[in-house]
Amino acid sequence: MKIAFTKMAGAGNDFLVIDNRAEILPVSRKKLFERWCDRRFGVGADGVLLVEDATDAHFRMRYYNADGGEAEMCGNGGRCISRFAFLKGIAPACMKFVSAAGNHRSEIVGADVKLGMTDPTGLELDIDLPLDGGTRKVSFLNTGVPHVIEFVDDVDTVDVVGKGREIREHERFAPAGTNAMFVQPIDRRSFRIRSYERGVEDETLACGTGTTAAAVIGTVSGLFDQPVTGITRSGLPLTIHFERSGDTISNVFLEGNAEITFEGALTL
Repeated sequence: MKIAFTKMAGAGNDFLVIDNRAEILPVSRKKLFERWCDRRFGVGADGVLLVEDATDAHFRMRYYNADGGEAEMCGNGGRCISRFAFLKGIAPACMKFVSAAGNHRSEIVGADVKLGMTDPTGLELDIDLPLDGGTRKVSFLNTGVPHVIEFVDDVDTVDVVGKGREIREHERFAPAGTNAMFVQPIDRRSFRIRSYERGVEDETLACGTGTTAAAVIGTVSGLFDQPVTGITRSGLPLTIHFERSGDTISNVFLEGNAEITFEGALTL
């Protein structure tokens, strides 16, 4: 059996997008998705996005990391699946969809997609986190998935994989673990960011929910004025818009590119 897929990329994150409204995929899919995402033995991707039916929205988004495990949400994935749904006639340019993280709105804006995120939760600033080599000052925010943010002087000198894995597996964030983001402020409206993502278990070229977390934490901490733009490892920008009342953040939007790279068929 052959499964049609669309390969898409958003700010450097790449995904296999599949229309599963007819439930064509098997229920047991972890090993299958892990193989498809392998960059030597499969197509290669950071994750798999499924479009499924929803009763209270245009569609349901399900997201699986490259290890085949299902995650609550992916910001760049949400923008890619929105463009896919628009191009395939599944949803209009202004659409609503649901994920495990909640309800979302998104809009096709020329070459970009502007995605409504769930309101952030669990804000913790200035956590003294003991790591190998000493205690690091970090902050935490859940923007649909959990993120630890560390502000650094130079992201190019950070051992993203080594420190990222240590933070991801730290007992402070057990049992679910966390993503780890390393952020270098540029000015009041921009920053550079590098990302270590659980599920991928490596550095990725971009992380939409992580860039959102960095923008929110940086603004609340007094470093940024929003809207603020994060320059990802790919060099592509992600712009974050939101409303703030004290430490309460709402109406969060993530804006950036989402494009098709190729289409093909996978085998079961």
